[in-house]
Amino acid sequence: MAPVVRGEGLTAPILSPSNGPANEGSGYIDRMTEVDEGTLSATGQSFTWLPANQASAQDVEAVFATGGAHKCRCQAMKVPGWIWRDTTQEQRDVALVEQTACGIDGPTSGLIGYVDGEAAGWVAIEPRENYPRLWSRKQPWMRMDPELEGVWSVTCFVVRKGFRRSGLTYELAAATIEYGEQVGAHILEGYPIEPPPGKTVIWDEASVGLLQVFLEAGYEVAASPTLRRRVVRRQLHTRQ
Repeated sequence: MAPVVRGEGLTAPILSPSNGPANEGSGYIDRMTEVDEGTLSATGQSFTWLPANQASAQDVEAVFATGGAHKCRCQAMKVPGWIWRDTTQEQRDVALVEQTACGIDGPTSGLIGYVDGEAAGWVAIEPRENYPRLWSRKQPWMRMDPELEGVWSVTCFVVRKGFRRSGLTYELAAATIEYGEQVGAHILEGYPIEPPPGKTVIWDEASVGLLQVFLEAGYEVAASPTLRRRVVRRQLHTRQ
């Protein structure tokens, strides 16, 4: 499969958030501040994406090479208990390799985003039942409407150093719609944070995404279970 480019096969410029705060920090989005318009990516850079199993293992590793992502390896929602207590670094490293399944036909655990052909970001997207953490915690937002079928969860964003403050998370969120339709998902569900105005967000909270990112991709707020947490959903028109 060739890299998917947004816009009916046309190269699409990287989107700049219109009103949204997005400062992707060390590996994950780790602090929420107003975007400096002067730092947005120059017009003309192209964004493409691939399911992680159709990307190279080297590209996946390049995205996860530094910061909090290097330690977590996108396992926070994949472990029923507490990731730092119940897993080792070696176990997390192995799990990411197995879950992304680079070079193997079949399921994968996310998408790799490319800027001008260079691996730049990651978004985790899988069937909701593949995330044990969602079902093992007491927080009600983690298991809303368990009877719904065909729900895929979007649980994590990673932006590689050198590509931050470019609006890349907005592109990754939009890619989840295209991918969800391709794989037959009925509903996409995310769990972003919306902190009060002027407040910051630490990386382990904001790795799930910021609300504005999802809204601009067409998700809608389904619930506001806490002061800052939102549950967002996007109904899909599955491709036949």
